[in-house]
Amino acid sequence: MKGILGRKVGMTEKFTKDGKVIPVTVVSVEPNVIMQVKTTANDGYEAIQLAFEDKKEQRTTKAAMGHAKKANTAPKRFLKEIRVSDASIYEIGSTINADIFEQGEKVDVQGTSKGKGFTGVIKRWNQAEGPKTHGSRYHRGPGSLGSMRPMRVRPGKRLSGHMGHETTTIQNLSIVEVDTKLGYILVSGNIPGPKKSLVLIKEATKSNEKTTFELVDFNEKVVNETENTEEVINEEVEITTPEEIVEEIAEETATEEAMEDVAEEVAAEEAPAEVVEEPTIEETTEETTEESK
Repeated sequence: MKGILGRKVGMTEKFTKDGKVIPVTVVSVEPNVIMQVKTTANDGYEAIQLAFEDKKEQRTTKAAMGHAKKANTAPKRFLKEIRVSDASIYEIGSTINADIFEQGEKVDVQGTSKGKGFTGVIKRWNQAEGPKTHGSRYHRGPGSLGSMRPMRVRPGKRLSGHMGHETTTIQNLSIVEVDTKLGYILVSGNIPGPKKSLVLIKEATKSNEKTTFELVDFNEKVVNETENTEEVINEEVEITTPEEIVEEIAEETATEEAMEDVAEEVAAEEAPAEVVEEPTIEETTEETTEESK
């Protein structure tokens, strides 16, 4: 059995060339480090231990630090053990990438379901509500708890309690796309857990049949037989980098400042000269009398 650890990112959809829509879940996958190899001679069974996502050393115990040093890697946040048929082909410290899976393979995805908190029997077990009118006074209760004997609640009775936050496995899902460059795997359908939760993608235990389908490439050229021309389904869009945006803004601000300076100079040249008003006869006589005093 093969498997890899990843994080659930969210859901989207893919289109096939025959017109079908495949809902997919995006799983972000980083290279998993093999922290430990267990063999039948030493441990009684064949298995490997996968490690995912680095962890700060100051938040790691000494035992975990020593365990990571054996694999010559940094301490990891998540560890998961999976059974394999032959553990001798694996080495401690080596990595497993997303390319272990191919398009169309059947896989089982294991994760922790969303926690719902303390819920009643209607939400937890989908039981029916009681009548809401005519004074029934019984609406969302659990109902009868059992017969007269043995005068106790039998084990397995469906009652209210904690719902969700359980290890759940969805089986027989298909790998839709694998991208090792960007580090993600697209899995058909939904998988357990909220966004950013840890999931384990492993080889399916019930079915090994591959699913064949062709996805639509939106940058592919399609030949129009009627007009005998080639058309692009969706042309590539040029993405402007942040550096280019900053340069454009700086050039625009520089040109605006230069234009403002020129406008101020022109306005100063065209402005009329200030006219100096000469004092009147009455003002001059008043000044002379004050000086004589």
